[in-house]
Amino acid sequence: MRQTFYGHFVAGADQDEIKPMVTRNQAFGVKSILDYSAEEDLSAEQATEAEIEGCVPVSVEVENPDTEAGSRFRMHEEFADRREGVTSARTYFYEGEEQCDKNMQIFLNCIDAVSHATEKSGLAAIKLTALGKPHLLLQMSEVLSTTKHFFHMLRKSQGEIDEGEVLFRLENLDPRLKEIGVQLDEGGNRTWVSVKDISNQGKEVDLLDWENLLDLNRSLSKLLIVPNLKTGKLQPLVESISEDEEMQMKNMLRRVNTIAQYAKEKEVRIMVDAEQTYFQPAIRRLTMEMMRKFNKERSVVFNTYQCYLKDAFDDIVVDMDLARRENFHFGAKLVRGAYMEQERERAASLGYEDPINPNYEATTEMYHTVVEEVMRQMHMREPGKMNVMIASHNEDTVRYTIQKMKEHGIGPNDRLICFGQLYGMCDQVSFPLGQAGYSVYKYVPFGPVEEVLPYLSRRAMENRGVLTKVKKEKSLLRREILRRIFTGRFLYKPVAPSAQPLSSAPTTPSP
Repeated sequence: MRQTFYGHFVAGADQDEIKPMVTRNQAFGVKSILDYSAEEDLSAEQATEAEIEGCVPVSVEVENPDTEAGSRFRMHEEFADRREGVTSARTYFYEGEEQCDKNMQIFLNCIDAVSHATEKSGLAAIKLTALGKPHLLLQMSEVLSTTKHFFHMLRKSQGEIDEGEVLFRLENLDPRLKEIGVQLDEGGNRTWVSVKDISNQGKEVDLLDWENLLDLNRSLSKLLIVPNLKTGKLQPLVESISEDEEMQMKNMLRRVNTIAQYAKEKEVRIMVDAEQTYFQPAIRRLTMEMMRKFNKERSVVFNTYQCYLKDAFDDIVVDMDLARRENFHFGAKLVRGAYMEQERERAASLGYEDPINPNYEATTEMYHTVVEEVMRQMHMREPGKMNVMIASHNEDTVRYTIQKMKEHGIGPNDRLICFGQLYGMCDQVSFPLGQAGYSVYKYVPFGPVEEVLPYLSRRAMENRGVLTKVKKEKSLLRREILRRIFTGRFLYKPVAPSAQPLSSAPTTPSP
């Protein structure tokens, strides 16, 4: 395995073993995102049992006024094994609070590995489903989705649909509530809204008072409330919350906080991976709260945006707007997405709208639209306040990004836009970019052979599905070998970054 499949897709067993590879790639201008890719090899039955245990509430739930959210953000046994139909993403299942603490320690060790092996130039990848009971993320996502739907109803009542904007002025609240048929008490105070003076231009309303979400003294019951369209008031999502659930929530927030704080102290950046749409609203909100807290001086925390989602553009615009108004650094990774088959099957089965764009072309258009909007907004911030990774194996998307960088006056040395590909894949993109002076990263898995076999099995499945790209890489490698034989240049020596234009960079330099 070490000489074949493992050696191609995994960098090594530990931080000492991976350092030579990391250093060698850095010579070609390619940095690393480290991901400890060990997984427990659960059977489908074991995975289903673990998911049921992690997603069935102890407390008694109440009826959600948003019926679609009530179905979407519940555990359904036929979709309990979240690995089904997914080849390119790691999956964690809840096995108790002790295991979550162990996962946190793995992420802390990964931050140490970044600091040690990459000399602080790399990033560490983390997943929030590894750090707490999945049901807590489902509940938080349901609250966020229901509240978003409520805001949309209020906006549509006056025909004002400002895409991406979820705030409006306090004086407009009661008239809009009345327009959609909400019964209001005369002279009643709206104690269930949070009033903020964001831009010194007047007070604006946010239904959820989630300021300082990472504060461990917050009560879970105060967060898990949803707006009722009939009464105009907020109602609890659950009738009662047990002491165990309160503790589990605080444990999850403590782990998230510990990881981000440790990364800041170690001067290492962390990249929060995106997951299924029924977890993603909570993951996105928690990640933004981490940005608010830890991205004040530099980009420590990066969020991930899946461009195969219909809401991708709206979501990133809202988050960029928040970062700009509150003046913290914004970090993002743009991907296409890893859960398409699973998401579509689940939506069709449970009867809610398919969250995925209708076809490949629509996803590409969404990706390119997001890329251009990101570059446009970079000119609205101080240099360095936004850092975005284009994580794509698609050569057309990479070319599109480079062209847009030129049009927006963003140079490779500005280090505002970077690129990312998986270790062992798409080298014909990564290395020429690095040699041409662009900021490039490889997503580098590491871990012992016997513990990364589930990861390796997915790489095998993924490569089987992209044989056309593999054929192209084989063709390029064959051409490069022949070129070296005929020219007598058997070894390639990397040039200093920015020493040559992209068009003249070698096709497949040997690492």
